[in-house]
Amino acid sequence: MPQEIKHHLTDALLMGYSAGTLPEAFNLVVASHVSLCDECRARLAEFDAVGGEIVAMSETAEMSADSLALTLAAISDAPAEEEQAAAPEITGTAVLPRPIREYVGGDVEAVKWRKIGGGVRQAILRTSKNATARLLYIPAGCAVPDHGHAGTELTLVLQGAFRDETDRFGAGDVEVANEDLDHQPVAEDGEDCICLAATDAPLKFNAMIPKLAQPFLRI
Repeated sequence: MPQEIKHHLTDALLMGYSAGTLPEAFNLVVASHVSLCDECRARLAEFDAVGGEIVAMSETAEMSADSLALTLAAISDAPAEEEQAAAPEITGTAVLPRPIREYVGGDVEAVKWRKIGGGVRQAILRTSKNATARLLYIPAGCAVPDHGHAGTELTLVLQGAFRDETDRFGAGDVEVANEDLDHQPVAEDGEDCICLAATDAPLKFNAMIPKLAQPFLRI
């Protein structure tokens, strides 16, 4: 577990998670960070409490007599969702928080990495289509291509650390990047960096080779 988390989630992200309005990929980042961060977990509890009060004060909506029957019928007719592999219990210290292990089916050794160049590897996690979640493995001292953003990118550090033009991000830290940020994250020497990244729009690479490879890498 990280000893000190310096970069936290925004209020907007915590409120969106509490209200259920975030894409699944962003929910995964928030849930994983909250599982590591006492401060953000406490703030999320406050937003949950406010949301509960709002629901309690809301007027009761009238329902038709057959509402329950129609709802049960809709549930029974819905296609069955593919179940996520259950995350096995970890007896030692896990690198991946439990929310991510639920998607992977285990800890780091269960991740199906794919090389994307320069020693960097990724594993795309299956989430809803309105945003993408991926695990990134960046060898110590290596960098990912410099890029901008057409939307929002959330990056949660799970192991090691990286630096970019804004600051240093260690285990448990989350970087929230948007259209205003162009950066090139570089993994610190001494330990390979593993991150969970979620994006709701393609990255804007500055170099030609990453641009050409982008459709195949789904970044």
